[in-house]
Amino acid sequence: MTAEIPLNTSILLLGAFSILYVTIGGLRAVVVTDVLQFLILFAAVIIVIPLSLLKVGGVEQFLTRLPEGFFQVVSGEYSWVFIVAFLFYNLFFLGGNWAYVQRYTSVSTPRNARKVGYLFGALYLVSPILWMLPSMIYRVFNPSLEGLEAENAYLLMCKEAMPSGLLGLMLGGMIFATASSLNATLNISAGVFTNDIFKRLSPSTSEKGLMHVARWSTIAFGVLAIVVALLIPLMGGIVNVVISVAALTGVPLYLPLIWTLFSRNLNGRVILTVTIASLAINALFKFITPLAGFSLDRAQEMLVGVLVPALLLAAYEIRHRIRRPDERIPMIEKGPEAAADAAGADNRFSVMVIGIGAILSGLFVAVLGALADEHKAIPLGMGLLLLAVGTAAYAYSKKKS
Repeated sequence: MTAEIPLNTSILLLGAFSILYVTIGGLRAVVVTDVLQFLILFAAVIIVIPLSLLKVGGVEQFLTRLPEGFFQVVSGEYSWVFIVAFLFYNLFFLGGNWAYVQRYTSVSTPRNARKVGYLFGALYLVSPILWMLPSMIYRVFNPSLEGLEAENAYLLMCKEAMPSGLLGLMLGGMIFATASSLNATLNISAGVFTNDIFKRLSPSTSEKGLMHVARWSTIAFGVLAIVVALLIPLMGGIVNVVISVAALTGVPLYLPLIWTLFSRNLNGRVILTVTIASLAINALFKFITPLAGFSLDRAQEMLVGVLVPALLLAAYEIRHRIRRPDERIPMIEKGPEAAADAAGADNRFSVMVIGIGAILSGLFVAVLGALADEHKAIPLGMGLLLLAVGTAAYAYSKKKS
């Protein structure tokens, strides 16, 4: 339970809020949520790490009190095979995930899209360390935490280390982050269903009709997400569900699309065939073969999930080059100048939103830090930094306009 609200009730309320938010606001609402949650959580995670270390006596005490083998790279079912396969899964997931691609391509030019990709990659190298440290520190603070309860280690450490006001702000940011992830998925799923499936089946549908379809499909995908969230405790916890879903669906959905960036031999029919065949094979090993007494461990499950679509694509590529070496699918490219002018006003608005969000977040953090009983300097300093960044961004948006 959180704040005396049962977990299932929280899931229903947050799910309903996200459905309503995306249905009414669309992509712009999703982007605004992304900006706000990033600013708040970035400030919170920078604050919570030093405060958590102080709770266990500092960095030296933290390293000394860690159990033997804590930083061992492989352990149990998380073998080298799993790590390598998971690395390739993340490579394809981060490059081909529909929600991420939407972020890459929502800027004005291909050059800016590349910058977004580089920045995302750089942040992704750093952010796991920042996010995992509080949980690792809690392992020292409370060594008895085990099983599914360990999934709450981050929140429990924040509860112990952060002042009440900042804890509430951080929880608000985490709710924003959860809503942001769901919002992005709902938005892109509804867009794909409306434009790539329904519109092809019913090309005569008006724009108003397509908007109705998009909104109803958003509601349908949202209800499905709520049902899955409610069933997660019965599936072994969020970590088990995320890894299983990743192995089952991640590479089959995203690798074929990435493959087309480097090959002109694939068409839509081939992409769809490889995706469906890979999903079917992965589902066979996940749900059917265990009934006959043959099941894959976690590493094998992830390895099959990565190799099956890769081998199918490689086999088609070889077959195509042998049988039809001169046949190529033309690539369609959109000139950057067509989008640059139209995106200028939107970009200025986005910078202004970022500035206002940073200013408000900085004010909240600074005030709450000043009101804290101890360790005021860390949150106060972060609040002032956010305030300065927000002021600079807002001034920049007004100057450009």
